[in-house]
Amino acid sequence: MTTMAHETAAPVAPVVRSAGIRRSELAAFLRSRRERIAPEQVGLPHGTRRRTPGLRREEVAQLSAVGVTWYTWLEQARDIQVSVQVLDALARTLLLDASERAHLFQLAAAVDPTPAASCTGVTPALQEMLHALEPIPACIQNSRYDILAYNRTYARLMCDLDAIPPEDRNCIVLVYTNPDWRRSVVHLEETRRLMAAKLRAAMAGHLAEPAWKMLVKRLTAESPEFCENWERYEVMGLPNTRTKQFLNQHVGLLTMDHTDLWLNPGSGARMVAYVPADEESRERLEKLYGLALAANS
Repeated sequence: MTTMAHETAAPVAPVVRSAGIRRSELAAFLRSRRERIAPEQVGLPHGTRRRTPGLRREEVAQLSAVGVTWYTWLEQARDIQVSVQVLDALARTLLLDASERAHLFQLAAAVDPTPAASCTGVTPALQEMLHALEPIPACIQNSRYDILAYNRTYARLMCDLDAIPPEDRNCIVLVYTNPDWRRSVVHLEETRRLMAAKLRAAMAGHLAEPAWKMLVKRLTAESPEFCENWERYEVMGLPNTRTKQFLNQHVGLLTMDHTDLWLNPGSGARMVAYVPADEESRERLEKLYGLALAANS
């Protein structure tokens, strides 16, 4: 008697099936976000020959600086690699809020490197210290200039920081791209040049990290002034104390002694505080603090 072997299909590994499902969900999510955005929201003319709502694929690709074919494959759930830099660009183009951005990175099986999406390490005790320092403006930054936490006076020192999206709360981004922040810095060009030099010095230990590369790429794309300073290849460390001047839109000129209090030298986390350098600045800081309290009441 002849025994026939029955051929059976090899089982699909759960991890492969899961990856396929995630790619399909990512494709559907991108299409849904693309279709909800009016061209005018991203500075494009509406035109008269649009057969589908929202943006076209080629428009999303152009605004995100990626290839049209590559983006089409992404919406077709093809098995392609997506970098965090591209995910960040897509999130900005598609005007994703914090929850949508987190969902995008989760579907792509990637870790969002922005400070708003990760644990900052700012403990309740450190947050309490920031408030205890008021009316002295103070914040906690990392070596990439991301603002991880701040008190109410600092929130009104150079602009309305609460109105800035968390992913954009970065001192070097703000000093190069935010009009209110720029107007508040008395010695703007010197400050910009020094900050670019400090960023380059700090970046030496983080050359392969996506968050650092994304920051430089963004600044290069958005600020010709940054490009000019970055190409100088100047480097500078961070002095612990120096005097700065700010022209606050609410209370006028403030002369402040800047101090860095290092929290973790390994990651560059530090508390930055601005102590008034004269009695007039002290009185004006008190007034600014009062305005901040009123705005938060």
